[in-house]
Amino acid sequence: MTKILKKSNTKAEEINKFSKIKPLLSQNEAVIEASRCLFCHDAPCINACPTSIDIPMFIRQIITKNIKGSAKTILTQNILGKACGQVCPTEVLCEGACVYNEMNEKPIDIGRLQAFATDHVIKNNIRLFTKGKPTGKKVAVVGGGPAGLSCAHELTRLGHEVVVYEANSSAGGLNTYGVAPYKYTNKDSQEEVKYISEIGFEIKANNRLDTKKLSELEKKYDAIFLAVGLGKSNKLNISGENLKGVYGAAEFIHELREKEQKITVGKNIIVIGAGNTAIDAAVETSKLNADVTVVYRRTEKEQRAYFFEVDLAKQNGIKFMYLTTPLEIIGKEKVEALKCIKNKLIEKNGSKPEIEPIKGSEFIIPCEMIIAAVGQEKMTDFYKEISNLKIDNGKIVVNKDFQTSNPQYFAGGDCVNGGKEVVNAVSHGRDAARGIDKFLKG
Repeated sequence: MTKILKKSNTKAEEINKFSKIKPLLSQNEAVIEASRCLFCHDAPCINACPTSIDIPMFIRQIITKNIKGSAKTILTQNILGKACGQVCPTEVLCEGACVYNEMNEKPIDIGRLQAFATDHVIKNNIRLFTKGKPTGKKVAVVGGGPAGLSCAHELTRLGHEVVVYEANSSAGGLNTYGVAPYKYTNKDSQEEVKYISEIGFEIKANNRLDTKKLSELEKKYDAIFLAVGLGKSNKLNISGENLKGVYGAAEFIHELREKEQKITVGKNIIVIGAGNTAIDAAVETSKLNADVTVVYRRTEKEQRAYFFEVDLAKQNGIKFMYLTTPLEIIGKEKVEALKCIKNKLIEKNGSKPEIEPIKGSEFIIPCEMIIAAVGQEKMTDFYKEISNLKIDNGKIVVNKDFQTSNPQYFAGGDCVNGGKEVVNAVSHGRDAARGIDKFLKG
C-alpha cells in the first residue's frame, strides 16, 4: 500500500481510535439497563431476531443475576450470541422493534446485554452444552464462518462427527476478517471460535477445497454443508483499475484485520459505494489518519448503509459525494486521481428514478488510494465443481431443510441469501443442522 503521509499516532492513541464503539457493560450497568425492560406480552423484539432468542427471558435472568442461565437462553438459539450482540445492526432488529421507540424513549440496549451475558461464560469457560450420543454419521462443513460454526456446533450436539474445512488460517469468517475492528476484535472472534469448537468438532484451517478434495469429501462423509460465503470484491469496470493503490473493500478489510490495523494507507482516499462494507472501510481508513471521501452514484436516501453507520462515518469526518459516478482512475503506475461525472435523477412513472450523467460536469478528485465497495462476486466457479447443484442468480437453491438439489449437500449463509447479517447466517447454520439430522436419520 502507499505510504502514509501524515504523522502516525502513538500506540496508545491507535488503540483508543480502534476501541469498541459498544464496550462491554459491567454487572451493575447490565442489571440497571435490564431493569428498564417492560417484558412485553407479545415481545416484538423476539420476532425481530432472526434466531428468535427469548430476549425478555435472558434479560429477566440478568436482573436476578443468573448470568449463566441468561447466556444459555441466548446460546441455545444463537451459539454466536456474543458476536451478534456487538456486530449485528441491533438498531434495526431487536432494538428497532423495542416498544420504547414508540414512546420516543431510548430502546433497551439488547445487544450489549447479550454481549455481557455471553462474554461471561466464554471468558470463564463455563460449558453449557455437551456432545450428543454418537450416531456413527459424519458431516463435513465447508467454511468456518458464522453459518459453518453454527451448523457444526448444532450437529455435534446431535451426536454427529463433524469436521470444518476453512480456507483461511483462522476460522470465524466475517467476525475474524470482515467486520470493523472497533465492532469486534480478532481476539474476541478467536476466543468465541475456541469456545464453540470445544464441544467436540475439528477445524482444519488452510484447507481450500478443489474438485479432487470435494470428491474425497463426498466419499468420506454422509453429508456436506456448504457455508462458503461470497467471493472477491466486484470490479468497477473502468480504466485504471489495475493501478497500484486500487483495492477491493473485502480484500482491504481482510488485510486490515489480519495485520491487526498495523498497515499504512494514503493521505487522501476515495471509497466507491455506499453500503455497510463501504462505510466500514471508510471509517477504518479515517482512523488510520486518512482524509476519506465516499463517492456514490445515487442519492443519500438510496444508499444501502444503515443510518447509524453513516452517522458514525460523519462523526469521523468522512465526506460524502452523492449523485457522482466514477469514470476513470488516473495514474501512471499508481493511483493519482479519480475522474468522475455528476448525475441527475430522471423520474419515471411510479418506478425508481433513473440516474443520467450531466454533460460537461466531469471533475477530478486527487487521491493516493481507492477502495471499491460495490458488492462481492458469487462463488459460481466453485459451485460448478459440484454435480447437480442448482443455482439461481449466483445463489445456491435450497429447500426448507436447507438441502440442495444434490441430496448429499446442504447450504446456508451468504451463499444462499446473497449476503446478509451474521445473525442470518447463524440461523441458517442452526436450522440446516436440524435438516441434516433429519436426512441422516431418515
